[in-house]
Amino acid sequence: MSIANVTQRSGTQTSPTAHRKSLLLSAVLLLSSFIVGEVVSLFHAGGLTDPNNHPAVFVLYAQSGIWTTVHLAQFIVTAATIGGLLVLFHALNLPDGMPRLVARIGIVSGGVALALTAIVYAVDGVVLKRAVDAWVSAPDAEKAARFASAETVRWLEEATGSYEYFLIGLTLILLAALIVWTARVPRPIGYLLGLTGVTYFVAGWIHGVAGFVPQAAIPFLLGVLSLLISSVWLLIAAWRMPDAAEIAPGSGSPTRRNDAGAAATSR
Repeated sequence: MSIANVTQRSGTQTSPTAHRKSLLLSAVLLLSSFIVGEVVSLFHAGGLTDPNNHPAVFVLYAQSGIWTTVHLAQFIVTAATIGGLLVLFHALNLPDGMPRLVARIGIVSGGVALALTAIVYAVDGVVLKRAVDAWVSAPDAEKAARFASAETVRWLEEATGSYEYFLIGLTLILLAALIVWTARVPRPIGYLLGLTGVTYFVAGWIHGVAGFVPQAAIPFLLGVLSLLISSVWLLIAAWRMPDAAEIAPGSGSPTRRNDAGAAATSR
Protein backbone atom coordinates (compact mmCIF):
# COMPACT_ATOMS: atom_id res chain seq x y z
CA MET A 1 0.00 0.00 0.00
CA SER A 2 1.30 3.46 -0.89
CA ILE A 3 2.17 5.84 1.93
CA ALA A 4 -0.07 8.47 0.36
CA ASN A 5 -3.05 6.15 0.68
CA VAL A 6 -2.73 5.63 4.41
CA THR A 7 -5.68 7.25 6.17
CA GLN A 8 -5.72 5.47 9.51
CA ARG A 9 -2.93 4.53 11.87
CA SER A 10 -2.76 4.10 15.64
CA GLY A 11 -6.36 5.21 15.97
CA THR A 12 -5.81 8.68 14.51
CA GLN A 13 -7.06 10.03 11.20
CA THR A 14 -4.44 11.15 8.68
CA SER A 15 -5.48 12.81 5.47
CA PRO A 16 -3.85 11.43 2.30
CA THR A 17 -3.25 14.94 0.99
CA ALA A 18 -1.18 17.90 2.09
CA HIS A 19 -2.61 20.97 3.82
CA ARG A 20 -3.40 23.47 1.06
CA LYS A 21 -3.29 26.61 3.22
CA SER A 22 0.01 25.61 4.79
CA LEU A 23 1.45 24.90 1.35
CA LEU A 24 0.38 28.36 0.22
CA LEU A 25 1.95 29.93 3.31
CA SER A 26 5.19 28.06 2.68
CA ALA A 27 5.32 29.14 -0.97
CA VAL A 28 4.54 32.77 -0.09
CA LEU A 29 7.28 32.84 2.56
CA LEU A 30 9.83 31.36 0.16
CA LEU A 31 8.94 33.65 -2.75
CA SER A 32 8.59 36.84 -0.72
CA SER A 33 11.88 36.24 1.07
CA PHE A 34 13.59 35.78 -2.30
CA ILE A 35 12.16 39.03 -3.70
CA VAL A 36 12.89 41.08 -0.57
CA GLY A 37 16.35 39.52 -0.31
CA GLU A 38 17.23 40.61 -3.83
CA VAL A 39 16.14 44.17 -3.05
CA VAL A 40 18.06 44.27 0.24
CA SER A 41 21.23 42.98 -1.43
CA LEU A 42 21.31 46.12 -3.59
CA PHE A 43 22.10 48.14 -0.46
CA HIS A 44 24.92 45.88 0.78
CA ALA A 45 28.25 47.69 0.81
CA GLY A 46 31.16 46.15 -1.08
CA GLY A 47 29.68 45.79 -4.55
CA LEU A 48 32.09 44.06 -6.89
CA THR A 49 35.04 44.32 -4.50
CA ASP A 50 36.58 40.94 -3.65
CA PRO A 51 35.28 40.17 -0.12
CA ASN A 52 38.52 38.29 0.58
CA ASN A 53 40.49 41.50 -0.06
CA HIS A 54 40.08 42.57 3.55
CA PRO A 55 41.94 45.91 3.51
CA ALA A 56 39.83 47.16 0.61
CA VAL A 57 36.47 45.77 1.63
CA PHE A 58 36.79 46.72 5.31
CA VAL A 59 37.10 50.37 4.30
CA LEU A 60 33.84 50.10 2.36
CA TYR A 61 32.14 48.44 5.32
CA ALA A 62 33.29 51.21 7.64
CA GLN A 63 31.92 53.84 5.25
CA SER A 64 28.46 52.25 5.17
CA GLY A 65 25.95 54.03 7.38
CA ILE A 66 23.25 51.40 6.95
CA TRP A 67 25.38 48.28 7.41
CA THR A 68 23.65 47.03 10.57
CA THR A 69 20.18 47.77 9.17
CA VAL A 70 20.91 45.89 5.97
CA HIS A 71 22.11 42.84 7.88
CA LEU A 72 19.09 42.89 10.16
CA ALA A 73 16.94 42.84 7.03
CA GLN A 74 19.02 39.98 5.61
CA PHE A 75 18.53 38.03 8.82
CA ILE A 76 14.76 38.50 8.61
CA VAL A 77 14.80 37.38 4.97
CA THR A 78 16.83 34.25 5.71
CA ALA A 79 14.66 33.48 8.74
CA ALA A 80 11.58 33.74 6.51
CA THR A 81 13.15 31.30 4.04
CA ILE A 82 13.88 28.78 6.79
CA GLY A 83 10.39 29.39 8.17
CA GLY A 84 8.96 28.55 4.76
CA LEU A 85 10.81 25.22 4.81
CA LEU A 86 9.58 24.42 8.33
CA VAL A 87 5.99 25.22 7.36
CA LEU A 88 6.36 22.89 4.39
CA PHE A 89 7.27 20.02 6.73
CA HIS A 90 3.95 20.59 8.50
CA ALA A 91 2.04 21.10 5.26
CA LEU A 92 2.97 17.64 3.97
CA ASN A 93 0.65 16.17 6.61
CA LEU A 94 2.77 13.06 6.97
CA PRO A 95 1.61 9.79 8.51
CA ASP A 96 3.09 8.34 11.69
CA GLY A 97 6.18 6.20 11.41
CA MET A 98 9.39 6.86 9.50
CA PRO A 99 8.10 9.85 7.46
CA ARG A 100 7.08 11.68 10.64
CA LEU A 101 10.44 10.85 12.26
CA VAL A 102 12.36 12.21 9.26
CA ALA A 103 10.22 15.35 9.40
CA ARG A 104 11.05 15.84 13.09
CA ILE A 105 14.77 15.55 12.33
CA GLY A 106 14.35 18.08 9.52
CA ILE A 107 12.51 20.50 11.81
CA VAL A 108 15.30 20.26 14.40
CA SER A 109 17.87 20.81 11.66
CA GLY A 110 15.98 23.87 10.45
CA GLY A 111 15.73 25.22 13.99
CA VAL A 112 19.48 24.89 14.51
CA ALA A 113 20.05 26.53 11.11
CA LEU A 114 17.87 29.44 12.23
CA ALA A 115 19.92 29.85 15.41
CA LEU A 116 23.15 29.82 13.39
CA THR A 117 21.66 32.39 11.02
CA ALA A 118 21.07 34.73 13.96
CA ILE A 119 24.69 34.27 15.05
CA VAL A 120 26.03 34.87 11.52
CA TYR A 121 24.19 38.15 11.07
CA ALA A 122 24.93 39.32 14.61
CA VAL A 123 28.64 38.75 13.95
CA ASP A 124 28.53 40.26 10.46
CA GLY A 125 26.09 43.09 11.10
CA VAL A 126 27.21 44.22 14.54
CA VAL A 127 30.59 42.82 15.61
CA LEU A 128 32.33 43.17 12.24
CA LYS A 129 30.98 46.69 11.77
CA ARG A 130 32.38 47.79 15.13
CA ALA A 131 35.70 46.09 14.41
CA VAL A 132 36.22 47.78 11.03
CA ASP A 133 35.11 51.14 12.42
CA ALA A 134 37.69 50.77 15.20
CA TRP A 135 40.38 49.84 12.67
CA VAL A 136 39.69 52.79 10.38
CA SER A 137 39.66 55.32 13.22
CA ALA A 138 42.60 53.84 15.17
CA PRO A 139 45.96 55.65 15.37
CA ASP A 140 48.74 54.20 13.25
CA ALA A 141 50.32 52.44 16.23
CA GLU A 142 47.10 50.44 16.82
CA LYS A 143 46.02 49.78 13.25
CA ALA A 144 47.76 46.42 12.90
CA ALA A 145 46.14 45.04 16.05
CA ARG A 146 42.73 46.46 15.10
CA PHE A 147 42.98 44.97 11.61
CA ALA A 148 43.88 41.58 13.06
CA SER A 149 40.80 41.79 15.30
CA ALA A 150 38.58 42.62 12.32
CA GLU A 151 40.00 39.68 10.36
CA THR A 152 39.31 37.36 13.27
CA VAL A 153 35.69 38.50 13.28
CA ARG A 154 35.52 37.90 9.52
CA TRP A 155 36.86 34.37 9.95
CA LEU A 156 34.28 33.73 12.68
CA GLU A 157 31.58 34.90 10.28
CA GLU A 158 32.85 32.53 7.59
CA ALA A 159 32.99 29.61 10.02
CA THR A 160 29.48 30.06 11.41
CA GLY A 161 28.16 30.81 7.92
CA SER A 162 29.68 27.56 6.67
CA TYR A 163 27.84 25.50 9.29
CA GLU A 164 24.67 27.51 8.69
CA TYR A 165 24.83 26.43 5.05
CA PHE A 166 25.40 22.79 6.08
CA LEU A 167 22.31 22.80 8.31
CA ILE A 168 20.11 24.51 5.72
CA GLY A 169 21.38 22.00 3.15
CA LEU A 170 20.51 19.10 5.45
CA THR A 171 17.04 20.53 6.05
CA LEU A 172 16.45 20.87 2.32
CA ILE A 173 17.63 17.34 1.55
CA LEU A 174 15.42 15.80 4.25
CA LEU A 175 12.45 17.80 3.00
CA ALA A 176 13.20 16.78 -0.59
CA ALA A 177 13.40 13.11 0.41
CA LEU A 178 9.99 13.30 2.07
CA ILE A 179 8.40 14.93 -0.97
CA VAL A 180 9.85 12.35 -3.35
CA TRP A 181 8.93 9.54 -0.96
CA THR A 182 5.32 10.51 -0.22
CA ALA A 183 4.41 12.57 -3.32
CA ARG A 184 2.16 14.84 -1.26
CA VAL A 185 3.20 17.58 -3.70
CA PRO A 186 4.65 17.06 -7.20
CA ARG A 187 7.88 15.09 -6.97
CA PRO A 188 9.90 17.47 -9.21
CA ILE A 189 9.62 20.02 -6.38
CA GLY A 190 11.47 17.52 -4.21
CA TYR A 191 14.16 17.01 -6.83
CA LEU A 192 14.71 20.77 -7.06
CA LEU A 193 14.86 21.17 -3.29
CA GLY A 194 17.34 18.29 -3.14
CA LEU A 195 19.52 20.03 -5.71
CA THR A 196 19.33 23.21 -3.66
CA GLY A 197 20.42 21.29 -0.57
CA VAL A 198 23.46 19.88 -2.37
CA THR A 199 24.51 23.35 -3.56
CA TYR A 200 24.25 24.62 0.02
CA PHE A 201 26.61 21.86 1.15
CA VAL A 202 29.09 22.73 -1.60
CA ALA A 203 28.93 26.48 -0.90
CA GLY A 204 29.26 25.86 2.85
CA TRP A 205 32.37 23.76 2.31
CA ILE A 206 33.94 26.40 0.07
CA HIS A 207 33.20 29.17 2.57
CA GLY A 208 34.70 27.13 5.38
CA VAL A 209 37.87 26.25 3.48
CA ALA A 210 38.59 29.40 1.46
CA GLY A 211 36.23 32.15 2.61
CA PHE A 212 34.16 34.25 0.25
CA VAL A 213 35.89 33.20 -2.95
CA PRO A 214 34.34 33.46 -6.44
CA GLN A 215 34.18 29.65 -6.75
CA ALA A 216 31.25 29.63 -4.31
CA ALA A 217 29.17 31.85 -6.59
CA ILE A 218 28.26 29.08 -9.07
CA PRO A 219 26.77 26.59 -6.57
CA PHE A 220 25.13 29.44 -4.67
CA LEU A 221 23.44 30.86 -7.77
CA LEU A 222 22.39 27.38 -8.89
CA GLY A 223 20.84 26.82 -5.47
CA VAL A 224 19.01 30.15 -5.54
CA LEU A 225 17.62 29.39 -9.00
CA SER A 226 16.45 25.87 -8.11
CA LEU A 227 14.85 27.13 -4.88
CA LEU A 228 13.06 29.89 -6.80
CA ILE A 229 11.70 27.45 -9.39
CA SER A 230 10.56 25.00 -6.72
CA SER A 231 8.85 27.82 -4.80
CA VAL A 232 6.91 28.97 -7.87
CA TRP A 233 5.99 25.37 -8.67
CA LEU A 234 4.83 24.85 -5.08
CA LEU A 235 2.67 27.98 -5.21
CA ILE A 236 1.01 26.83 -8.45
CA ALA A 237 0.47 23.29 -7.12
CA ALA A 238 -1.03 24.59 -3.87
CA TRP A 239 -3.25 27.09 -5.67
CA ARG A 240 -4.69 24.36 -7.89
CA MET A 241 -5.17 21.90 -5.03
CA PRO A 242 -8.77 21.51 -3.79
CA ASP A 243 -9.59 22.52 -0.23
CA ALA A 244 -10.06 19.72 2.26
CA ALA A 245 -13.72 20.72 2.53
CA GLU A 246 -14.19 19.89 -1.15
CA ILE A 247 -13.14 16.28 -0.57
CA ALA A 248 -16.00 14.38 1.02
CA PRO A 249 -14.77 12.60 4.15
CA GLY A 250 -15.39 8.89 4.33
CA SER A 251 -16.31 8.73 0.67
CA GLY A 252 -13.99 5.78 0.22
CA SER A 253 -12.84 7.18 -3.13
CA PRO A 254 -9.48 5.72 -4.04
CA THR A 255 -6.53 8.03 -4.39
CA ARG A 256 -4.50 8.20 -7.53
CA ARG A 257 -1.26 9.89 -8.51
CA ASN A 258 -1.09 12.35 -11.34
CA ASP A 259 1.81 12.50 -13.76
CA ALA A 260 3.57 15.07 -11.59
CA GLY A 261 3.52 12.71 -8.63
CA ALA A 262 0.93 14.48 -6.48
CA ALA A 263 -1.83 12.48 -4.80
CA ALA A 264 -5.30 13.25 -6.08
CA THR A 265 -8.77 11.89 -5.43
CA SER A 266 -10.57 10.04 -8.20
CA ARG A 267 -13.92 11.52 -9.08
